[in-house]
Amino acid sequence: MEILIQNSVYSARLNKILFKPLKYVLMVFAILLAGQSMAQDNIINAFKQSYDLEKTGNFKTAADRLKAVYQADGYEINLRLGWLSYQGGQLKESIDYYKKAVNLKPYAIEPKLGLVLPLSMQGDWDKILEIYHKILQTDPQNSLVNYRVGLIYYNRGNYDKADPYIEKVVNLYPFDYDGLLLLAWNKLNLQKTREAKVLFQKVLMNNPGDESAMEGLKLIK
Repeated sequence: MEILIQNSVYSARLNKILFKPLKYVLMVFAILLAGQSMAQDNIINAFKQSYDLEKTGNFKTAADRLKAVYQADGYEINLRLGWLSYQGGQLKESIDYYKKAVNLKPYAIEPKLGLVLPLSMQGDWDKILEIYHKILQTDPQNSLVNYRVGLIYYNRGNYDKADPYIEKVVNLYPFDYDGLLLLAWNKLNLQKTREAKVLFQKVLMNNPGDESAMEGLKLIK
């Protein structure tokens, strides 16, 4: 009986020793969770304020609200700051933030499309082409990017290079005005007049009286 009592006392002491540190661990864990929740609430509130300020055209202050809660490993905050910096004319900052977003999500398309915005303002079309080709490695059927690649090559007079990209757009969207018109002019510049004529006629079906299509048809006749 004495041994049982001693064992019981020992167990009680052992439980007290074991559970006392566990109690503190749980308290610390709860405090950390509360801190994380508060930090997340602050970030969400900063995003809300940035949207409100953006609507008034106050891009710098909108960006400042986010910078106050900035996290270098936060994809969303870097993406948002890239946009606000671009809107505010801070092209270098915009490029830096968009690049961080790209590095955080290498397979994502949206930060690459965002990065194109400040680069286009700087006229860095070679870099833009490089970005577009990376996007097409991930999403070969992306009609927007295929169109833009085709348009860049078209504007450079590289009609052979432009052709497959624009054709892909028209194959995906056979009655799309922009795709049809660009492909028609590209075919005309490649001296493929029969194809160009058919395409210009389709443009006129989409937009009767279209001046660009009518001009193209006059050149063929």
